[in-house]
Amino acid sequence: MEHINWYPGHMKKTRELIQGNLRMVDLVIEVVDARIPVSSRNPIIDELVKNKRRIMVLNKSDLSDERANDAWVEYFKKQGFDVLPMNCMTGYGVPQLLKLLAAIQEEKNAGKIRKKPLRMMIVGVPNVGKSSLINRLTGRKSAKTGDKPGVTRGKQWLNLENDMQLLDTPGILWPKFEDPKAGLNLAYCGSIKDEILDVASLALELIKVLQADYPELLKERYKLEELGQQPLETMERIAEKRGFILSGKRIDYERTGRTVLDEFRAGVIGKITLEKI
Repeated sequence: MEHINWYPGHMKKTRELIQGNLRMVDLVIEVVDARIPVSSRNPIIDELVKNKRRIMVLNKSDLSDERANDAWVEYFKKQGFDVLPMNCMTGYGVPQLLKLLAAIQEEKNAGKIRKKPLRMMIVGVPNVGKSSLINRLTGRKSAKTGDKPGVTRGKQWLNLENDMQLLDTPGILWPKFEDPKAGLNLAYCGSIKDEILDVASLALELIKVLQADYPELLKERYKLEELGQQPLETMERIAEKRGFILSGKRIDYERTGRTVLDEFRAGVIGKITLEKI
């Protein structure tokens, strides 16, 4: 596939918004997708946040390989971050996060007569689960959520039930992916709009990765006795198993590709991590 780039105008505004409000917060919560912990980290965030205290949330950890989760937690801890694997949709990991935030707030106000609320900012690329996390922290549907990127618009200051304050920001990608694999990984996981992509070609690239790293999961999900020698052959076998055949016995690559992508994103193929340390 050609290089994938997606940088709507509101993402440029988000960068300016983060820069303008960073001095007002005590810490930054960075949400990444546990299946692609490197590709779902925007290098611009490192540049903007610099030495501000950071909590790394490995969201969607229920969809990723558990052994890989443990390895990534240790990796990011060595970078100096507080790290928590979470599932923001179900609330897994939220009590641990609240406990950590309470400890940081107590540390911030130690020895002070006038107690100040902890103020934080949540950042991350589109569709990593920021809005789901915000809804968990606030205890209400305060932020829009969706399985399509680009749902959150503009900044919002939100009050948490424990008197902490939270600044939400829209998802921010970067203008150009230096590593084409990063663009592909984000596209596989739904952080780039499918409307601008060739879905069949994208799914073929994903099948290539799964065939190399998780062949048994691929065979089990699609009831294949054997995978094809080439990813395209595997894709065609999946289409035949699912009955995705057009008139003239032609393979419906579009429908097959969309099915594979949807089932990968939903975790029904299995617990998969696309990036290993």
